[in-house]
Amino acid sequence: MIGLGTATAQLDTSVNIAFPAITRGFGLTIGDIQWVVICYVLTYASLLLALGRIGDTIGHSVVYRAGLICSAVALLLVSYAPSYGAMLVFRCLQGVGAALVMSCGAALVTSLYGEERRSRALGIYTMMMALGLMLGPLLGGVLVATWDWPAVFWFRIPIAIAALLLLRGLPAAPTRLTSDRFDIASCIALALGLVTMLMAINRVREFSAVWLGLLSVMAFAGFAVRQSRAERPIIAMGVFKLPGFALLNLVSMLTNLAAFSVWLLVPYYLARMPYYSLTEAGAILAAGAAGAALAAPIGGRLIGRHVTAERLAIAGAAIIGTGLLLLGAWTEQTPTALRVAGLIVQGIGLGLFQLAYSDIVTAALPLAERGVAGSLALLTRTLGTVTAASVFFLVFEILQTEHGFFEAFQQTFQLAAVLAFVAAGLLMLSPRKIAKA
Repeated sequence: MIGLGTATAQLDTSVNIAFPAITRGFGLTIGDIQWVVICYVLTYASLLLALGRIGDTIGHSVVYRAGLICSAVALLLVSYAPSYGAMLVFRCLQGVGAALVMSCGAALVTSLYGEERRSRALGIYTMMMALGLMLGPLLGGVLVATWDWPAVFWFRIPIAIAALLLLRGLPAAPTRLTSDRFDIASCIALALGLVTMLMAINRVREFSAVWLGLLSVMAFAGFAVRQSRAERPIIAMGVFKLPGFALLNLVSMLTNLAAFSVWLLVPYYLARMPYYSLTEAGAILAAGAAGAALAAPIGGRLIGRHVTAERLAIAGAAIIGTGLLLLGAWTEQTPTALRVAGLIVQGIGLGLFQLAYSDIVTAALPLAERGVAGSLALLTRTLGTVTAASVFFLVFEILQTEHGFFEAFQQTFQLAAVLAFVAAGLLMLSPRKIAKA
């Protein structure tokens, strides 16, 4: 039931397939369509940590249910948006709903099981998230072809409602303590810092990125000062002083930056293969998510019994790099089976890494901060993907101008593979076991 509710956010990968239809429907240029993603991601990413703390304070199930209601309303509004401007506003509202759901999803899952089964629970949850990512492009092509672009939004409304109805029986929210006052000023500073940072990354080729970057630094500085004085901060800054913890989060960003190159560039490669239909291209693209869905529950069983989470994270990053190297060897004559194999290998590595990283962060933070732990894991993942959207498109465009599409495709994936291997190397230099805060 928690995985079903999480799918309302993960199935947003179906929107990518609808971009051409949305462009035609509102008479947009190709450059305008990026704001469909930006409005959603900026809202979602900027609220994760704050909502995770609210969940830790008033109850994860309360926040999760509110997220499902907000998501259902937002999806309905986006489906019937009368103009492009209205659609972007409703996408922001959808980002709020997704942040409410995702900030407390992992905390809810781990609360249903004992600490000895935490890794298995996170493995199943990671698998459910990967399944949502996998089904998105598969369903998106069919939905757009049958009912046009609004279908990629309204088809998730019944899913949100069903998950809401099935949530009956979850543990009741804890009694709120009078000392648990939510710090609004810190929340605003954090949101401003994240939004301006992501905007600076998105506009890295423009001079405005400098001013956005400076504003981001100032907002984060204000957040850090405020948190150092707070009785119960959104996230205790001292946790980043734990041996290897800050490095682990940096590695998570690097790994997701490298892995997201698949979602950015593979669709353009497949579009140049005239023998693939839209549905077939979606199925091939979904192979990576299928690999992650396969690997995550297996990794959950391995942690603690046969391997530590830290070692599994190293293996996952290295496997991602191997899969990206296989993608970097694609040519116009590469058989479909080898293309799918490369995507699956990369997906297996990503599933293992994301599971191991989530397990390490969850174990490092106190039990009362599970909402923040889950939100931090999602935030570093989002920062990596947003950075990838700017960096890899820039690198690819430069290489394409000099070498043409296919050689630029190969070189970009070779660069992504190097980043993944660097991430694995950095993890090997960090402490074998990160202490608990």
